Amino acid sequence: VRIWVEYASGQKNAAHRDLEALGATFHYTFTDLHSYVVTIPQAAIASIEKNPHFAGWEEDVPRYLYGDGGTANVAELTRLAAGTQDVPWGIDRVQARDVWDANRDGAIDAGAPTGAGRTVCIIDTGFYRDHEDFQGINVSGYSQQSTEWYIDGYGHGSHVAGTIAGVNNSVGVVGVTPGTVRLFIVKFFNDAGSATLSSDLVAAANTCASNGANVISMSLGGGRASGKERNAFDNLYAQGVLSVAAAGNDGTTGLSYPASYDSVVSVAAIDSSNTVASFSQQNSQVELAAPGVSVESTVPYVDNATVTVNGTDYSGGLIEFAAQGSASGVLVDGGLCDSVGAWSGKVVLCQRGTISFYDKVMNVQNGGGTAAIIYNNVSGDFGGTLGSGNSSAIPALSLSQENGQLLLPQVGSNASVVAQHTWPASGYAIYDGTSMATPHVSGVAALVWSANPTWTNVQIRQALQQSALDLGAAGRDNAYGYGLVQAYAAWQLLGGGGGSSPTPTPVPGPTATPSSTGALSVSVATDKATYTRNQTASITVTVTDGSGAPVSGASVALTINAPKSTLSGSSTTNSSGVAVFTYSVNTGRDGVGTYTVSATASKTGYTSGSGSTTFTVQ
Repeated sequence: VRIWVEYASGQKNAAHRDLEALGATFHYTFTDLHSYVVTIPQAAIASIEKNPHFAGWEEDVPRYLYGDGGTANVAELTRLAAGTQDVPWGIDRVQARDVWDANRDGAIDAGAPTGAGRTVCIIDTGFYRDHEDFQGINVSGYSQQSTEWYIDGYGHGSHVAGTIAGVNNSVGVVGVTPGTVRLFIVKFFNDAGSATLSSDLVAAANTCASNGANVISMSLGGGRASGKERNAFDNLYAQGVLSVAAAGNDGTTGLSYPASYDSVVSVAAIDSSNTVASFSQQNSQVELAAPGVSVESTVPYVDNATVTVNGTDYSGGLIEFAAQGSASGVLVDGGLCDSVGAWSGKVVLCQRGTISFYDKVMNVQNGGGTAAIIYNNVSGDFGGTLGSGNSSAIPALSLSQENGQLLLPQVGSNASVVAQHTWPASGYAIYDGTSMATPHVSGVAALVWSANPTWTNVQIRQALQQSALDLGAAGRDNAYGYGLVQAYAAWQLLGGGGGSSPTPTPVPGPTATPSSTGALSVSVATDKATYTRNQTASITVTVTDGSGAPVSGASVALTINAPKSTLSGSSTTNSSGVAVFTYSVNTGRDGVGTYTVSATASKTGYTSGSGSTTFTVQ
């Protein structure tokens, strides 16, 4: 089992020796978290729990790529012909060009913020640096995988990067920042998009920070929290880094991590009507919303998926895992293709529905068909797959309902089919997901921040919250958070606008620098009243001023007085005036009974305050 192991104060070397004796394989050492990440035999955990050299342990939980979400559309954007540039709908929806191209002449306005001087770190599947829409970008990177950071065999990372920094040139798309922000890439997932672990994410985020990241963009997550991962992102936030992550694509109220940590901005997805996407998570941690449906951006491949009938090309998508190549034959209507037909030498048109794509394609293949064309049963395109491990001997395409209906009257005509995937190549595709919403917010944060690098991550975060376009229920809600992120409005709130760089001004609101001294109020709470061995206690410290307003940036010192020991830790309050601590219950070391938790908060300009609570360990 792979776990995080926290060593007791002053016991780093002794703990290392003990882990070696238990046969541990070491993956990481995180000194700031007083932790090793190791793989050990399951039976060895009992020894860790009884050993005074260790303060606790927790599982190294998985982190997944948040794929295309909802009804994924990976159709090639054939309308992006050579020599033309498209502005994806989301770019203007978040007011990006209102900041750097207010007169819409296609050129960057003199003196306008562009993201230059800020660094966005993208933790994803890599980056296709030879793409035509990435030329001239200031980019470097690091790979946690076997292939280099500038190789993206999956496409997700390059799509995210295009939304943040597609170059303002004569081709393809343009990003929230017009190719001017610095990018640092961490290739976190391999070219198959396989899951990794929370410790890998902490290592990736630390790599971002050590390479100058101001903003970390993470279109990824998982449903299980990690205390150590939480502490790592809290530390990064205290160091001035703004972390942004996808809220999740399950369409439930479940929490996703790292997005749902207080120190991370959680991003929901909306469509072009400003309605929350059906797949977007809706929960108490959603902070901002951004375009995440039918988002066009850069990918490291070109898909040629066309059927030609009577001289007209009808473009669609490749059915994943189906054969590639070309085919021809008389076009026939196979209906739902839910049984094998007499289709020898024919191109078969199938309607989506009733049975799987794999079964439809197999029925066409077994009926002698040369190609299967599956058209949607609702308006629009779709992405289809035969399923991992499946394949076909004939090509198969997906078409929109509209294109399918145009082909039906032409049954009996000759049809030519081309199904070809070219990688690497400069391509463009449409994806859906909170993965696609996240880079909009990351890009806006960098764009606004570039107006004045002396602003803090807390000021930028507050400005994005307070300037967001309120959607859904009045005020903050679980579907949209504070609302649709707005670049120009945030810039204005910070004192900018009018095409010139603004001068620094404090962000208005209760967590701005206080104008007068006062006493801090401190409350301490735990997520449960009683715990047992191996459980993790979540301890929340909330700091407010004399008027009850939250105080950010306060230093919090925490002490846990256990029956057999005393433990301590420290942190800094976030923009909500909250610092969160975790304690892994270790009854062998700390005992059973009543535990007293005491916290003291301090900040310049205030009188320090204290608070306490208790919990029981059985």
